[in-house]
Amino acid sequence: MPRIIDVVSHANVMDDELVYREPQRGEGDFRMGSQVIVQENQKAVFVRHGEVMDDLGPGRHTLSTMNLPVLSTALGLVTGGRNPFTVEVYFVNTKDMPQVPWGTNPPIVLETPGKGVGVVLLVTHGVIDIGVSDPVRFMKQYGVGKPIMRLNDIKERIQSMLLSELATLISSSGAQSIMDANRLMSDLEGAALARLNEQFDAIGMRIKAFEAKPFTAKEVSTEELRNYVDFETYERIRRLEVAESAASNPGAGGALAGAGVGFGVGQQMGATMNPEAAALQQQQQMMMMQMMNQMMQQNQQGQQPPAQQPAPQAAATETPQTPDEIRAYLDQLDAKLIAGEVSEKIYEKLYAKWEARLNELEG
Repeated sequence: MPRIIDVVSHANVMDDELVYREPQRGEGDFRMGSQVIVQENQKAVFVRHGEVMDDLGPGRHTLSTMNLPVLSTALGLVTGGRNPFTVEVYFVNTKDMPQVPWGTNPPIVLETPGKGVGVVLLVTHGVIDIGVSDPVRFMKQYGVGKPIMRLNDIKERIQSMLLSELATLISSSGAQSIMDANRLMSDLEGAALARLNEQFDAIGMRIKAFEAKPFTAKEVSTEELRNYVDFETYERIRRLEVAESAASNPGAGGALAGAGVGFGVGQQMGATMNPEAAALQQQQQMMMMQMMNQMMQQNQQGQQPPAQQPAPQAAATETPQTPDEIRAYLDQLDAKLIAGEVSEKIYEKLYAKWEARLNELEG
């Protein structure tokens, strides 16, 4: 005969505890007439075979078909039967948890058009007061099947929701600098609290207070920056960095100037080019940046720049056959155009021919 649980309660609640199951091992045997003692700032949620049934508020409850209507229907108990039944009782802590820390990890990406590299990574930290507002909804989302659940178990989810909403609020505000974002901070806290509660209500939780320190900028290398921005933004920042390096390296800058290529001029010309010419000009700039990187590396190693070395002849004297040979040929063709060794008309004709052949081989 199963051991009937006549009285069940959970009084020793930890500060960061959200849910505690009785019995801890899983389902227990109860009957109508068993008693459940629910403390202040608690709710008892009944779960049978993984399905949330009924819940009881603070007080001492004698189980009956009246206070467990959903469970009674599932069990087929239309009267006050005394037959044992198995359920799990989850005690959900509804008390607010104050001063829960949070921070911008990852940072919030703010676009700053025309300023620096065009983006800044915003970092800040603060605290929130958070708690469970709807135990049944919260249990359906997170609690079922766990013997105990503490705040740290869903802290990553809370952090993700916070940062997503903050990023949306800042983006929609039109802020374009750290100063703009900080001017919004006081209003942001109020707006974020209302917006965040809409999001957290969906998981059965509430935020009663939201505080944040002023934003500062996170310093990262260009390589680290690619973890936070899209590829197009990263490439634009990398090009700017290469251009700044070239400006401080007379050897590289002079060689490129001699080839008739420049960032500022190219960008101004691109604004008036037709789409085909603009695409070609963009390709030339990419090749230019590769040459700049090579020149700077070779200067640092004490080597002669590529302009003083004989150009590779393999692709000029041999017909490329494989995709790799065709790509090498196209790279050399780009270099020849930049160096002024071939005209733009010949370049376009040859490039189109071999690009089509490459697509044919790879298709």
